[in-house]
Amino acid sequence: MAILNKIRQRSLILILVIALALFAFVIQGVIDNPNAFSDTQGVVATVNGTDIERNDFQQKVKNYQDRVGGRVTSTQAMNAIYNQELRKIIMEEEYEELGLSVEKDEMRDLLKNSFQSYPEFQDENGNFDVNRLNAFIANLKDLNGEAAPLGNFLVNYESWANNEQTIANNSIQQTYYNMIKAGVGATLAEAEDEYMADAKTVDIRYVQIPYTSIADSLVEVSKSDIKAYMKKHEDKFKADASRELVYIEFKEEASKADEDALKAELVALKNDKEVYNESSGNNETELGFNNTENVEEFINTNSDIKYNDNFLRTAQLPATAKDSLMNLEVGEYYGPYKEGGYFKLSKMLAIEQMPDTVKVRHILVPFAGATNAAADVDKTPAEAEATADSILAKIKSGTKFMDLLELSSDKVSNEQDGEIEFAYNASMAPEFKAFSFENKEGDIDVVGTSFGYHIIEILEQKSFNKAYKIGTIAREIEPSDQTLQDVFNKVSKFEIAAKDADFNELAKERELTVKPITFKELDENMPGLGSQRQVVRWAFEDDTDVGEFKRFPISGFGFIVAKLVEKNEEGLMSVEDASVTALPEIRKEKKAEMIREKITASSVDEIAKNQGQSPRTAAALTMKNTTLSGAGAEPKVIGAAFGLEQGQTSKPIDGANGVYVIEVTKVNEATELDNYTSIVNRLNSTIKNSVQTRVYQALEKAADIEDNRAKTVY
Repeated sequence: MAILNKIRQRSLILILVIALALFAFVIQGVIDNPNAFSDTQGVVATVNGTDIERNDFQQKVKNYQDRVGGRVTSTQAMNAIYNQELRKIIMEEEYEELGLSVEKDEMRDLLKNSFQSYPEFQDENGNFDVNRLNAFIANLKDLNGEAAPLGNFLVNYESWANNEQTIANNSIQQTYYNMIKAGVGATLAEAEDEYMADAKTVDIRYVQIPYTSIADSLVEVSKSDIKAYMKKHEDKFKADASRELVYIEFKEEASKADEDALKAELVALKNDKEVYNESSGNNETELGFNNTENVEEFINTNSDIKYNDNFLRTAQLPATAKDSLMNLEVGEYYGPYKEGGYFKLSKMLAIEQMPDTVKVRHILVPFAGATNAAADVDKTPAEAEATADSILAKIKSGTKFMDLLELSSDKVSNEQDGEIEFAYNASMAPEFKAFSFENKEGDIDVVGTSFGYHIIEILEQKSFNKAYKIGTIAREIEPSDQTLQDVFNKVSKFEIAAKDADFNELAKERELTVKPITFKELDENMPGLGSQRQVVRWAFEDDTDVGEFKRFPISGFGFIVAKLVEKNEEGLMSVEDASVTALPEIRKEKKAEMIREKITASSVDEIAKNQGQSPRTAAALTMKNTTLSGAGAEPKVIGAAFGLEQGQTSKPIDGANGVYVIEVTKVNEATELDNYTSIVNRLNSTIKNSVQTRVYQALEKAADIEDNRAKTVY
């Protein structure tokens, strides 16, 4: 009791101690993560002051992924929704500023245009009835979320409202862009320039002193030169934040011992073996591949690929084993052999002479839901099969096939008396093909396919060649548990050793390949490894320092150990990175200056003679074609030619491939047109067609966008 009293007396002190400890814990979290209480944790991006909320964004991403299935990665889905939301915010601001909206009467017209073909909204004469539309919408409201049929779809009030909004938005967008298109277009002067750029030509003589005439070793380029070039061309050298890594792969793949064991298992399956039967308490003989009476069951029990009961043509045999399989006698084996990630053991079961082309005729009885079945087909599969059986019975009892063709739903073949001729490699329902090729002329029977039930009669078979029925047991090549453990030990030992050793040197000692890679913050893919956002996130975490390394498990592959080599923040590239692009251009500039200093003569012939070059000619140059005959793409040179009078010689021109001096030998003036309307119309069409893309690009570039994707959802 005394102890309890002491605890009660000191309870206030205990509470204060606990409170201080919690406060210290929270404060430390804020110090470690300054954004802990930041609103950006729940905001994917802010666009002109409007937030894209994280929860809403992720729900839209999920809906998008559900719609497209597994065809996109999560990052691709996020990017798609991000771009969609970005466009929505930017464009809605424009609409609001201009006062664009869709009023009630206009909305009714839009709905009429969208749904006037639906029978649900038509009167007895097939005309659109707005009252039926209103009644349908009112009914959706009364259903409280339940769906009602519309055409081939089921819609509820929410989906209808969303669709209305989409229709309205599309109309506003069209109005917005139409307003812009009304204010842009080509002038008569632009049409004349466009015509002249094709019609006016000049002939020139020129001399080129190529940059290659001066060795790179004679041109000194300093870091300050590169920095000056970067400053002059900043747009070329802007770079997003990036991280440079190196990584080593530790692949979980079958060892030679694993492969040898797998091949031995396949060979052992040929022979009978004694197995203990727990039920009887006796040893029993289990038949092997040599003696089994049920090949299909044996293969399906022992193989990772199910039994194929079809005969195969030569072209269908696996390329890696074709020659060997073709030479087998019935009962002989080939293998084990490796193909497509499997070891296989193949046994020749039968060899037949089979046709490569057949002609058949058929009657098709579809069922509801069958491929290409008409909307009014209401038979169940069982009913369709029974109908097909009754038609077959009539044919066998003497009714002519042709007299029953009206019962077939295949109207295309009906026009050819129900006949179809096709080769073995044609795209046909597999069951239809198997019956047609694996039976004999005159055979007739009912065959079920995804299209329904067919009564097929084989009329003719041609071009007989060998076909092979092969039983193949396939086992996927996988690493054993011991191999997986060995890989795990190998990567663990490398990590431990790398703490006290140079990463690259250690890899070299252990004969491991070091691979470099550079990531931007929203990247995800690694060559051969697919989406690896976990690696990118780690590389961009604030507390990941240059020189740190980490192991990452890679699904279906094994492990990698990645090391962060360099952090590059947003801004201009480093001098080293920029030099790849800048160095050749700076050399060109310096070489051009050196070449110009050597040019003392003023005529093409004298300059060519002094510089050890030959004069060249180029005829019928146009402003639209920037290729100079004998020199390549030289827009500056061709542009200069059109700025000279006939007989005039240019000053030295710094081109793309050298320094040029040109002489205009002839100017071929174009005949002016009486009317430029067709060219104006063509230019107008080109300009208006580009409006939508160019306007949005400009709006996006001007928008104030704070992108938090990498920190919130990626």
